[in-house]
Amino acid sequence: MKYRALKPLDGRIAILDQRQLPGRVEYHEYDDYRDIIQSIKTLEIRGAPAIGIAGAFALAIAARADVKTDLEHLKRVLTDIATEIKAARPTAVNLAWAVDRVLAKGHAFAGDSFDELRAHLWDEALAILREDEKLCDAIGRNGEKLLSDGDTVLTHCHAGALATGGAGTALAVIYAARDAGKRIAVYADETRPLLQGARLTSWELMQEGIEVTLICDNMAAVVMRQGKIDCVIVGADRIAANGDVANKIGTYTVAVLAREHGVPFYVAAPYSTFDQNLKSGDDIPIEERSPEEITRWGDIPTAPENVSVYSPAFDITPRELITGYITDQGIKPGGRK
Repeated sequence: MKYRALKPLDGRIAILDQRQLPGRVEYHEYDDYRDIIQSIKTLEIRGAPAIGIAGAFALAIAARADVKTDLEHLKRVLTDIATEIKAARPTAVNLAWAVDRVLAKGHAFAGDSFDELRAHLWDEALAILREDEKLCDAIGRNGEKLLSDGDTVLTHCHAGALATGGAGTALAVIYAARDAGKRIAVYADETRPLLQGARLTSWELMQEGIEVTLICDNMAAVVMRQGKIDCVIVGADRIAANGDVANKIGTYTVAVLAREHGVPFYVAAPYSTFDQNLKSGDDIPIEERSPEEITRWGDIPTAPENVSVYSPAFDITPRELITGYITDQGIKPGGRK
């Protein structure tokens, strides 16, 4: 891929500031876990797998602090820091999954060397990144079999390379189909209120030479009715044990429209996004964002001052609306008949 969400460096990471896209490509380097937490909170880096990887490196970087006591004390400190990192964005399960994986590596360390422990944690964060690259490739290979030459896919929000450590989830399917010689076009919802579809999906697809058409969120029904959409493919931030999916706000709407118009609706996600600890979508914590994300665009007011705002970042799409799940392990059936 031409651009990556983050790059590991020597004891620090470089994060692509996705808030600046599509106007400017700008990477920021961080060697303090608190800066990485802020990067996650402010959506400088976003996308469930990508923030999981960033969180993993944040914990590994935190271990590099100058600790004057013993290793057991450092492990206790890292446990507290892990809780802080995981709280940055509560809906995406990949963040907690990746941070807990690095933390477990630290607690399992039986040596007596600070440097060895820190190397173990850094290597685990690197392993999570490399694994995600492979997971994205597997999702792409499995999903491209669902697409025929000449198909047009509708997607919502952004689930490409900038949201992962590899080629993406939903967009990995598009790239794999292209690499298999298929001509695939994409309709991208703009994705209000922060326009991830407009700013990120359309930009990334153009960088990769994929034919993309940007539409307003409220045009999805029209293009489906006009017969322009062969299937919908979206990503996910968390999938409950029963198959309910938390994804960017507006995904539920698209799923309802897809069923109404007879358009297959697929969710692309790696195994790490499936949360068997939560029975259904009702149990998934939904992050609420700042009202200013709706009432302002930068410094420009787009709504009356002091208007009441409800701004959940995600919604829940029930399993009954999902045709299937495109995973690294194959295609799993959804509940839609």
